[in-house]
Amino acid sequence: GSPRAAGFQLPVSSFTERPKLPDNYTQDTWQKLHEAVGAIQSSISIKYNLEELYQAVENLCSYKVSATLYKQLRQACEDHVKAQILQFREYPFLVRRNDSLDSLLFLKKINKCWQDHCRQMIMIRSIFLFLDRTYVLQNSMLPSIWDMGLELFRNHVVSDKQVQNKTIDGILLLIERERSGEAVDRSLLRSLLSMLSDLQQVYKESFEQRFLEETNCLYAAEGQRLMQEREVPEYLHHVNKRLEEEGDRVITYLDHSTQKPLIACVEKQLLGEHLSAILQKGLDNLLDENRISDLTQTYQLFSRVKGGQQSLLQHWSEYIKNFGTTIVVNPEKDKDMVQELLDFKDKVDHIIEVCFQKNEKFINLMKESFETFINKRPNKPAELIAKYVDSKLRAGNKEATDEELERILDKIMIIFRFIHGKDVFEAFYKKDLAKRLLVGKSASVDAEKSMLSKLKHECGAAFTSKLEGMFKDMELSKDVMVQFKQYMQNQSDPGNIDLTVNILTMGYWPTYTPMEVHLNSEMIKLQEVFKTFYLGKHSGRKLQWQTTLGHAVLKAEFKEGKKEFQVSLFQTLVLLMFNEGDEFSFEEIKMVTGVEDSELRRTLQSLACGKARVLIKNPKGKEVEDGDKFIFNGDFKHKLFRIKINQIQMKETVEEQVSTTERVFQDRQYQIDAAIVRIMKMRKTLGHNLLVSELYNQLKFPVKPGDLKKRIESLIDRDYMERDKDNPNQYHYVA
Repeated sequence: GSPRAAGFQLPVSSFTERPKLPDNYTQDTWQKLHEAVGAIQSSISIKYNLEELYQAVENLCSYKVSATLYKQLRQACEDHVKAQILQFREYPFLVRRNDSLDSLLFLKKINKCWQDHCRQMIMIRSIFLFLDRTYVLQNSMLPSIWDMGLELFRNHVVSDKQVQNKTIDGILLLIERERSGEAVDRSLLRSLLSMLSDLQQVYKESFEQRFLEETNCLYAAEGQRLMQEREVPEYLHHVNKRLEEEGDRVITYLDHSTQKPLIACVEKQLLGEHLSAILQKGLDNLLDENRISDLTQTYQLFSRVKGGQQSLLQHWSEYIKNFGTTIVVNPEKDKDMVQELLDFKDKVDHIIEVCFQKNEKFINLMKESFETFINKRPNKPAELIAKYVDSKLRAGNKEATDEELERILDKIMIIFRFIHGKDVFEAFYKKDLAKRLLVGKSASVDAEKSMLSKLKHECGAAFTSKLEGMFKDMELSKDVMVQFKQYMQNQSDPGNIDLTVNILTMGYWPTYTPMEVHLNSEMIKLQEVFKTFYLGKHSGRKLQWQTTLGHAVLKAEFKEGKKEFQVSLFQTLVLLMFNEGDEFSFEEIKMVTGVEDSELRRTLQSLACGKARVLIKNPKGKEVEDGDKFIFNGDFKHKLFRIKINQIQMKETVEEQVSTTERVFQDRQYQIDAAIVRIMKMRKTLGHNLLVSELYNQLKFPVKPGDLKKRIESLIDRDYMERDKDNPNQYHYVA
């Protein structure tokens, strides 16, 4: 029988007398195994079958010669690995690294050596598996057969300085060539780098450090060069490409641990070092041209590096302030200012949403920047915003559906929010609203109400109370007119003029300068009838007729037939004169109607120099001069039956604009005075600085410290408060 069988017939507990192995068994068996190992190492076929060899190892281990066997195996492997180094020693070592062909052959050779080594160790281990799983496992100090092979390869091949340098030089050269756009053998790189990784510290200590240094130099130089040569979008595109390539390099052949330092290095050299240069050179252009994809890329790249977003934020804010200022400060652009502001706001909103991932910081800074530039020119933006709303809410604005109008108003409110002097807006808004309501020119009551509720929500009820009062007046006037019509039916002589009256509460509406004109007797009679009717219901009220706001419908006959004219009260008074005669001079008209000089010139212009010429002016001309004669135009022709003759009086004059703004300032003085008195009454005694800061909290409009000082002086002069005897910076309330 086989020698092993005898050994296993003994009971497990009594190992007293183990049968001896046949003489020379150990030696003969090792001889066989050694021969097999040699065959594997020389890549020739093994004489014995593997099962037999595996069995032989198991036998030797059972007979306690494991330790010797391990040593012998190690020696056999070491001799072979040591012999390998010779082929590299003999290899011509060139000092120049750039002889790339030589370098490549060397790499292939070292790679073959490594691949062979791995293949051989796998085969050897499969024969000596029993040894690996028993003896080696039980001795924690011993490396497994595979690890032992690695250790030998490292110590004898890769640790050889010349071999190691030449290998790493070669690898770096290949990577450099790949980075410059050549195709290289990536599987060779993968194999060699995983060899270095498998040999533990070699990758980290000898390869990675040099690799990162070279990467750093390459990208430092590349960043400097391309920043000069390329436009920003192309440059950023290149950075992105480089980051993708390096990421791919990690996946394909570098060790995963290199990813962080490698990507950080690319980011630092291509982006971090050039943050403000990139923004200065190209951001304005990208924003001007609305280059969405380039801006998205800028944001994504800048978000990767420290300080990148901060840098982008600052330039973003500067851009908004500079661009916005050009919209606001140039008086020649006033007619388009509001539309341009809305378009600009839409544009930056879109960029924030699409390119900047709705980043809160960018949103907040955009708001601050808008607020800064829009208030660089006081009052005008507020006035123009009010006028813009008027143009949208006025009848005849057919360009928008209700939904669109609502959207426009919402956008306007956002711009309005940035404005400091909101009282200027209110003054102009009120004036325009009055015109819309009194001339029946409002596009839609719903839109008007909607705008009011937006203003109320934004500025509080006090801000809109007068505006709401104006709507109430119009509604009450309707009810009054229903009652007045019934009252007129019961009159013995109702006359043949239909009178409609709007009753306006003085405090709510803009101040109108009353103008005395000469109405005809029938009109005066009607006014008296109304007065009697109204004061009968509301005794103690005072009525003041506002002739400047009146309008009428006149019936007229021409050779061509009948027409109706929609005209202002002043136009009415002029036209009615031509029932009494065919020709009047400017002076005669002025005397009969009593209309103020400049107002009358504008009125006559509208009747004789406009599109619908009911009167003929002699001599012809655009302006109305003293001595001009006006003749009734019996040959008047027009395609419409009812013709509206635009009242030039409705045009807003520069004086009117200035006076509206001045009224706002006057009103501000009262508000400052009231606030000072309120605060002093509560506090009794207060220092100047505390009073000023309290005023800043309470006032809704921008004020300069100098203006506050003036108001304080004025109140001291009027004995509302006094200075402290000892401390001029201290005030006391005077009860």
